[in-house]
Amino acid sequence: MVTSTKHRPSPPGPRAVRAGRPRSINGAAPPNLAVRGLKGVVLLISCALVVAPFLAVISTSLADQEQITSAGGYVLWPENPSLDAYRAIFSGGVVTRATLVSIGVTLVGSGLSVLVVAFLAYSLSRPGSWGHRPILLLVLFTMLFNAGMIPNYLLIKQLGLIDSYWSLILPTLVSAFQVVIVRAFFLEVPQEIIDAARIDGASELQILVRIMMPLSRAVLAVVALFNAVSYWSAFFNAVLYINSTEKWPLQLVLRTYVVDNTSIGADLPGEVVPPQQSLQMAILVVSLIPICLVYPFLQKHFAKGVVIGAVKG
Repeated sequence: MVTSTKHRPSPPGPRAVRAGRPRSINGAAPPNLAVRGLKGVVLLISCALVVAPFLAVISTSLADQEQITSAGGYVLWPENPSLDAYRAIFSGGVVTRATLVSIGVTLVGSGLSVLVVAFLAYSLSRPGSWGHRPILLLVLFTMLFNAGMIPNYLLIKQLGLIDSYWSLILPTLVSAFQVVIVRAFFLEVPQEIIDAARIDGASELQILVRIMMPLSRAVLAVVALFNAVSYWSAFFNAVLYINSTEKWPLQLVLRTYVVDNTSIGADLPGEVVPPQQSLQMAILVVSLIPICLVYPFLQKHFAKGVVIGAVKG
């Protein structure tokens, strides 16, 4: 006996799917040309709003007094650009000295911060290490409670660090948040790698330096970038702990000359002094350039380091 079955249409093949209306990953139709054009316009306007202040600062630092006066203080495009303001601030004096201080504090502080955070995070990531749980609780406690400005000042004074460069480095040397992030990354490293290194006779220091730190290059680059930006942009510690103007960092000089509108001409050598507004904007540009130059080299590690270190705690 022959049984008949109804013909069932076969599912469409890949070509039929491609021939139909295109779909995005989540199944929704992609935006049409008008929506994409509107998004492009909004993105272009947002970029212009971000770039315009930077362009005004750079252009004003290159403009002369006549153009600054006619423009009302800020110039969007200098007619006769000149580097007199930059020559003036780098010809000696407080700005040059403050730039060297900020560079030194940033390099030393960032390097020490990466080392201390890596050492502390590795010790807290080993379950068998002595006192790792109470120390971890203390680290987490500092994320919730802070001693305050006056106790910190008294501590720095008792340590004899007033008017010392170390007062700009040590108070912010270790970040509890960064310790937690790096510890989470170290916990993701397979235990078999560490056990194999111990079988080969490697010490804990060798495991950290030769295995853990190279494997955690991305997250350590993020820590270094965060600390570099923090040390380069900090000025409040200098206000509290530094008494000598010779030890001022660049950000404190910038605050004094730009925010407080203090005259810069008296601190600069030479008879012809550029416009005050150009000098202020030149100092602002100098304070922005180093971080803008460092960030592109660490950008590839930035997203990866933050995401990997935050997967689990």
